[in-house]
Amino acid sequence: MSKIYYSETHEYVNVDGNIGYIGISDYAQHELGNVVYVDMPEVGDDIEAGDDFGAVESVKAASDLIAPVSGAVVEINESLIDNPRLVNEDPMANWIIKVELTDPSELDSLMDEEAYKEFINK
Repeated sequence: MSKIYYSETHEYVNVDGNIGYIGISDYAQHELGNVVYVDMPEVGDDIEAGDDFGAVESVKAASDLIAPVSGAVVEINESLIDNPRLVNEDPMANWIIKVELTDPSELDSLMDEEAYKEFINK
């Protein structure tokens, strides 16, 4: 069963076993507006929790993507190359990168859905 965690920088990681699907939250895509470009790492790259791994550009702003967890990039969402607006349509279904987690204990520092809702509604 998968579980979703959120960071204070509005990325999520949907964890299934030792695989994490990382994207931006619905709140983040709403704040950004129409996404026009998604910059992603290469398959095989290692990302570190707290470091940026790419960026999302919208008609309003550009925002760095901050890794909620560390891991090896095993897949990028190639659909976003030609159609970055998929992030606006359904940010949970249209994850940005898929990683193999290197330190699952990092999930303990992230928020669950309930805590994230409280965080964005402050």
